[in-house]
Amino acid sequence: MRNQLSDETSPYLLQHADNPVHWYPWGEEAFEEARRSNRPVLLSVGYSACHWCHVMAHESFEDEATAAVMNELFVNVKVDREERPDIDKIYQTAHQLITQRGGGWPLTMFIDPDDQRPFFGGTYFPNEARYGMPGFAELLDSVAKYYRERREDAKLQGAKIHEVFDKLMPPPAPDAVLDAAPLEAARKVFADTFDSDYGGFGSAPKFPHPVTLDFLMRAWRRSANDGEPDVEALYMATLTLKRMADGGIFDHAGGGFCRYSVDKYWQIPHFEKMLYDNGPLLALYAQAYLASGDEDFRDTAEQTANWLLTDMSAPNGGLYSARDADSEGEEGLYYLWTPEEVEALVEPSDYTFASRYYGLDGAANFEGRWHLCLRASLDDAAAAAGFSADEARAARARVRDRLLTARSRREPPLRDEKQLTSWNALAIRGLAIAGRALVRDDLVEAAGRALDFLKATLFVDGRLHASYKDGRVRFNAYLDDYVFLIDAILEYLQSRWDTELLDFATALADRVLEQFVDPENGGFFFTANDHEALMHRGKPVADDALPAGNGVAAYVLQRLGYLLGRNDYLDAAESTLRFAWRAMQEYPHGHVMLLTALEERLTPCETIVIRGDAGDIDNWRQAAARLYAPGRLLFAIPRDETGLPGALAERKPREGETLAYRCVGTHCELPVTSFAALALGMREAGSSRG
Repeated sequence: MRNQLSDETSPYLLQHADNPVHWYPWGEEAFEEARRSNRPVLLSVGYSACHWCHVMAHESFEDEATAAVMNELFVNVKVDREERPDIDKIYQTAHQLITQRGGGWPLTMFIDPDDQRPFFGGTYFPNEARYGMPGFAELLDSVAKYYRERREDAKLQGAKIHEVFDKLMPPPAPDAVLDAAPLEAARKVFADTFDSDYGGFGSAPKFPHPVTLDFLMRAWRRSANDGEPDVEALYMATLTLKRMADGGIFDHAGGGFCRYSVDKYWQIPHFEKMLYDNGPLLALYAQAYLASGDEDFRDTAEQTANWLLTDMSAPNGGLYSARDADSEGEEGLYYLWTPEEVEALVEPSDYTFASRYYGLDGAANFEGRWHLCLRASLDDAAAAAGFSADEARAARARVRDRLLTARSRREPPLRDEKQLTSWNALAIRGLAIAGRALVRDDLVEAAGRALDFLKATLFVDGRLHASYKDGRVRFNAYLDDYVFLIDAILEYLQSRWDTELLDFATALADRVLEQFVDPENGGFFFTANDHEALMHRGKPVADDALPAGNGVAAYVLQRLGYLLGRNDYLDAAESTLRFAWRAMQEYPHGHVMLLTALEERLTPCETIVIRGDAGDIDNWRQAAARLYAPGRLLFAIPRDETGLPGALAERKPREGETLAYRCVGTHCELPVTSFAALALGMREAGSSRG
């Protein structure tokens, strides 16, 4: 036997290719060997930027003695959860059922090879007994003995877990009246758990939760013209965004956000930087700038966008996946400073400013070093250095440049250079939204390049794929890949019209209806109907690190249905909401993406199509884009554009005039021929919708 990971494309799997463990990738070969040798499967799931995955690898998987035990007693399977979220979702859920607590990575599960059902599991296990856990080798002996001597009990455990899987979702509610009650209930939960001092919800650890912040900003905008606008919702969202941008979860030298904060102050992060966080956060900060006019939000959005363009963009136009938490064997080392280092890099007056601004004149905050956080306002730091406000902003830019240049000479954390369709789509959406809000054509162009890459490379023979690395396209796409990409295309088309891309979005939506839909109960499966048979075919509705695929599906199908006049899309969106209705009622704050889709079913989105000469329609589009209006779709389509699909074909231009067609849901008005008339209509619509 030999380690069989060397032919894989996943950087995470390749990190384990030289382990003494006889790893297999997930596949029939591994399960066949387990059945032949009458051994259980040890499934280990992780990802390349995961700190504790590295710890367990160094302690156990690189250790000859531990590897010998693993090889003797188990058939060992390694999975990259980013390439195979289908497998990860199943066994994370199984872990929660077995242990009655949340999961995470590394995920360690023990599986009966006859039916892929788990009978025991956990997450990180130390190499020696500590933290109240047994040593890993000791655990392996116990699990293998249990499997040998109590095989029927192991099978019974797996059967019980499988039975629970089929009961996890409440039954659909085909006759329920869909109302705003779950929106109001979620809003109350967020208010009850909001940290009014430091932002975020609950205590440490704190995660950004972009869908929650988006939900709250929408709640404010929806009520902005009412007698009692929901300013508390706006406050919860913007304070959280402000505290995150001030804290250490944000990279003050290079831009971009880390995964989460280990403390309630957003000060010390888990240092991995993920594409899937930064795309949605870029969109949020750009939208917060539109909503508030606060230049700090603009600055954070600019820095995040610049990080995406400089560090995460591939030559092929797509975007890479992640930066590791560790460098030179230490978590966070790449991001840490001493006051002496900074003082040696900048001018004396700039150091006076920087030491006050970033807290270098205070105590170290991470293992004897300083991880940069904002410790004073720009005005206070300017006063300490004797700067005007403009001089302080210039000094901040100089300090950032010097720090970034110096940091670039350090050994950087590893970059995971696989390119995932779903994560690219989240970044494309963020770049398109930020490009409009910040009036930056380079961001829109970057979004377009990434879309071109996905369409040309990962859409093969009419089918979307999930991952690309080293010239190899792999894995049939999951629900998230399809619906996130549709969402990204709809956002990009509001910045730059392309009929072929709209046709592509329609083809993707049609494929979702053909291969992912549950025709009996509504909603969408995570995998296509011809996907590899796994232990369970789930229909995830709860948000986790990513917005729930069913929520995004309902959201984009509604929008596409109204835009094109496609009742089949609208019907599928409604059946998804009915399928998930009881889950939204019972645990509304866990299904926020579905709540956003529900909101747009109760108060349909506003769709504006502008037709005319290119210069005129772009001026109208830019004027409208200065407003924060998350419930509005606005497309500027040149006069000479032909072959528009569906209801768009009825939005015809007139010779010598610029026209704007405005619809709310299925209700459409007569076209208007002046921007003033369009603006009046948009303002009147604001009382009922954002």
